[in-house]
Amino acid sequence: MAVLTFELPDGSTREVDVVQVLNAGYAGRSQDDVAAHVAELAELGVPGPSVTPALYPVSPYLAQQTERVAVQHGRTSGEAEWALVVAEGGELLLTAACDHTDRDLEVHGVAWSKNAGPDVLARRAWRLADVESRIDEITLRAWVSHDGTETEIQAGTLAELLTPGYWVDVLRSRGELTPGTVLISGTIPMAPGVDQFADGWRVELADPAGGDTIGLAYDVRPMPQPIG
Repeated sequence: MAVLTFELPDGSTREVDVVQVLNAGYAGRSQDDVAAHVAELAELGVPGPSVTPALYPVSPYLAQQTERVAVQHGRTSGEAEWALVVAEGGELLLTAACDHTDRDLEVHGVAWSKNAGPDVLARRAWRLADVESRIDEITLRAWVSHDGTETEIQAGTLAELLTPGYWVDVLRSRGELTPGTVLISGTIPMAPGVDQFADGWRVELADPAGGDTIGLAYDVRPMPQPIG
């Protein structure tokens, strides 16, 4: 399984042996907006969920702290998200994440597409307890790179998404609020007209009140052509 290491603001570290990864989907706080998004995706051939919000299990080894993501073709892209990480002793951590998804595979099944690429996590984290009181003020942004030029593709606040506390209750009710669990939040809208099929992705969580930022960045590298 994947072993992730997070540095906290006080300089201490937490090592997490990942045993399960869950990706939330259709997790906007406004379910009217979610319904509209489901309808938009249906027009693109992406099957809708049976319920919203949805929760997709992902292979644990796909939780990665990496600067490079290898892809099989040119239609994959990231999604700016936060991640809830259950550390040893049940300590809850919050960090930045980017769910790299196969868009061609997505039309055949969202759960399949989520398992075709990694969930990239930042190397720093906050204790959820330290920021939970101002969670809606935390900003979430993402940028894509094309030939060295960076463009903002996502920008919002965590007020747009279901809260970490909501998902803590869901995990507890399922008996899954256990060390080694990683839950990825779901994402915010992308800016229209920005090409998501990029050479690189960068995601940033910023806490204006605390004056701290957590970020990650990675390059997207095509694999060699197969033989046979």
